[in-house]
This record gives sequence, structure tokens and C-alpha cells, in this order.
Amino acid sequence: MMIRLFHTLLLVLMLPTLASANSIRLKDLVEFDGVRGNDLVGYGLVVGLDGTGDGLRNSPFTEDIMGNILERLGVNVTGEDFRPNNVAAVFVTATLPPFARVGSTIDTTVSAIGDSSSLLGGTLIMTPLNAADGQIYAVAQGTILAGGVVAEGEAAQVTQGVPTSGVIPSGARVEREIDFELSSLSTMRLALREPDFTTAGRIERAVNREFGRNVAIMRDSGTVEIDIRATNARSTAHAVGRMENVLVEPERKARVVVDQRSGTIVMGSDVRISHVAVAQGNLTLSIEEAPLVVQPNPFTNGEQVVVPRTAVGIQEDVDVQLAEVRETTSLSEVVAGLNALGVSPRDMIDILKSLKAAGALHAEFVVR
Repeated sequence: MMIRLFHTLLLVLMLPTLASANSIRLKDLVEFDGVRGNDLVGYGLVVGLDGTGDGLRNSPFTEDIMGNILERLGVNVTGEDFRPNNVAAVFVTATLPPFARVGSTIDTTVSAIGDSSSLLGGTLIMTPLNAADGQIYAVAQGTILAGGVVAEGEAAQVTQGVPTSGVIPSGARVEREIDFELSSLSTMRLALREPDFTTAGRIERAVNREFGRNVAIMRDSGTVEIDIRATNARSTAHAVGRMENVLVEPERKARVVVDQRSGTIVMGSDVRISHVAVAQGNLTLSIEEAPLVVQPNPFTNGEQVVVPRTAVGIQEDVDVQLAEVRETTSLSEVVAGLNALGVSPRDMIDILKSLKAAGALHAEFVVR
């Protein structure tokens, strides 16, 4: 048996001609101060499961919440011994979007917290959702759409996906609004998702150009402050609506991202390599199994024995020479220089690591 060490290459290129020509909308680069969602969480009960609920002996909290719900519905279960297998305790999470109004609906995620094996076909009973301040902002209820499948027989079981978690589209109704008046703001800060002084300066100039006056000022690499009153807009919402579609060309760091598990290499358009010489050797590992069967002598009580015989060898290419990678000015030349070595993705990852260690790779090197 021969095993050759090689891996598949997935090289994603962000060509400089495309990166430099594409301008991005402002709303895709920044977060507007105050315009944000709020996380909600609740603890509830899923019913109607097909025998895949919590084992109440192992999950006593399920029995407690079930008893509380029945008590609120006027059913007295004090002292009763009921242990159904079609209910499960769950955590319910959701995000309250900015400016959500009472009566609007939001999506929810439901996740089992007991030993339930599947939430397929279950229905979430009315569950209050609280924010960090402890107040109830929404109430969730509905049929769960689980993202997994379970098939089992008497001697085997197979599970695909995660059947113990699911979603309820539009499964929660907003009952309380966040107290935030956008119109009361006299200034607004734009928070860059990727802080950079050059990008922040370009945002400042682009916004000022859009309004024809100085309404924006860069405070630091991650913040641009807008004077809402200086925009002469009818309201803060009108000013934001006009700003969010302003086009800005962001400046990004030169970066190489490597995923060692999958062999994926992603290079930014500004990656540069100094003039270097690289040599990479290839190894071939060979394993040969040739078991020998030893028969007992005739007319004896001996047993047949299989004697393992293994031959293992490592072969290294001896004709590997130094390859010259000249100083490059574009990503395509970097890739062409590395591909000229004729190496596999795993070898290319090792070469990039060595180039960074030698100071010849001028980019941030990220290994995942």
C-alpha cells in the first residue's frame, strides 16, 4: 500500500484591480451610534415531542416549569406524579432589532438544555423573553423548525445535523419598545467595523463632500463624529438615510489567512514579498504489508498462524533546488512566484510561514 502525502489547494485571490476599483457603501463599513439590536433570552417548555423529551429524573427542572405552567392555567398538580416523555425544557434566544415597535414579530432560536434527543415536531409554549435589564420585551410561542434528522432501529441510530436546536420564524411578538429617541441626537458617532485612520479620513471627506459643508470630523481610527445640526436635514433619520449610501473606498491591511485543517490560503491584495530564494523538499511515505501464513506440520495439533510483515520507507526527492522569488509588486506576481515552485498547498503554507519568519513576507500572517 502506497500513501502519497498531498492535499487539495483552495487559493482565494482578491485581485488588486478589483479591490481598488470597488467602493463600499458607508452602512457596510460602520455602525451608527445608537442604532443597534438588543439580545433577549427566556426559559420555556416545548411540548408535543414524539417520545424524545427530557427524562424527568435526570432533568427535574423540566418537571418544575411544567408544574408552574399548569398551575397558571388552573390545573392543580400538587403532589401528583406525572412523568411524560414528550416535553423538554429549552432556552429561547432572540435579537430585538433597533426601533422595533409593539406588535411586530421577530425570529427566535430554541435550544434544548436537558437530555432531550430531538425537538422535531415540538411546539414552544408561551415564553417571556427578557433583556439584560430584566424587563420582558417579547413573548415567544410557535412550532419549532429543527435543523436535524434522527433515524434509529433496534440496534443502531444515526443523527444528521442538530435536532436539539431549531428556529421559529416570526416566533416572538414585541411587547415593549426600547426607549431611544433618534431625533433627540445633536451629534452621532460612526464606529468603524475595522478601525483604520486612512479609512476614517476618507469617510470624513466623503460625508463632507455629500453635504457640501464640514459636518464630519475624524476623532480616531475607529470613530467619525457627525454634527447632525450642521447637515440642515429635516431630522436625524433623514441625515442618516442620506449618509448611509455614501460610497467610500476602504483601506485594508495586507493580510494572509491560513486554515491548516482545510489547506485554505487567502491573500489580501496588498501582500508583498521581498527578493528571496526558496527550496522545498517532498517526502513520500510507503507502507507495504505482506503477511506470511505459517501452516502447521501434517498430522499435528498445531494451529495456522499469520505472521505480519511490514516494510516502511521514506523517500525524499533529491533533485529539489533553490527557486528564486523576485521582489513583487502585485498579488498576481506573488502567486505566480509561489506557484513556480510547484508545491502543494500544505507546502505552500510552510513556505509562507518561513517567509514571514525571515522577514520577507510583508503582511499580517493569521493562522486558524
